[in-house]
Amino acid sequence: MRIKAFDGFWQLSFLAGRFPCSVYLVEGEDGLTLIDTGLGIMAFGIFQQAQKLGPPINRIVLTHAHQDHAGSLDKMTAARPQVEVVCSEREAALLAGDLTARPEEPAAANGKIPGHFTTAFTAPDVLVDDGAAAGPLTAIATPGHSPGHLCYWHQPSGALFAGDAFQTQGGLAVAGDTRWAFPFVAMGTWDKAMAVASARKVAALPLQYLAPTHGEVLADPGDRLGNAIDRAEQALASAE
Repeated sequence: MRIKAFDGFWQLSFLAGRFPCSVYLVEGEDGLTLIDTGLGIMAFGIFQQAQKLGPPINRIVLTHAHQDHAGSLDKMTAARPQVEVVCSEREAALLAGDLTARPEEPAAANGKIPGHFTTAFTAPDVLVDDGAAAGPLTAIATPGHSPGHLCYWHQPSGALFAGDAFQTQGGLAVAGDTRWAFPFVAMGTWDKAMAVASARKVAALPLQYLAPTHGEVLADPGDRLGNAIDRAEQALASAE
């Protein structure tokens, strides 16, 4: 496992070869906030690194309920039951194992939301929507990769913790826009048009860092982010 320090947050990266997967720790007045819990094998390493930093993990915020983002949630809450768990209402239902598509949502042929979701025993303590505070972070509704996907904005550092709204592994891309060097985010994306709309929304923020789950943190994403969104829009138009 590798840890990199930035302005008030740390990137913890696992499986650096074929399937790099990162979670983030963010400093706050009440301790550390963990963004996503990663795969089930990652719990021990996350706790180990947090202990080295000093403050305890007092909050876990989830971008969405896919296995590589919430896979070690139960292990972590079992080890630290007092931790506060935060996610969107839509992802909470998916996390509880209800994959039924809602009337307004596109679904697979069986009426279910497709994707590799974790089914967790842990129930979130706090449900947040667009603009809500989550400790030192602000939740931003970014549906597309999954129905209730959230990004988290850290205003002090200018970092956007993007979950799978973007990837940098294999090249910067919006969820759903395939990069063949790392196609897995695109393969797991539920609604590509929504993903592009969500990308446009967060690109309007004054970003200093783009911090995805899959790939390196990108400093001063600026024009590169706009170019990636333009490419995703063109790919959507070509597919129609």
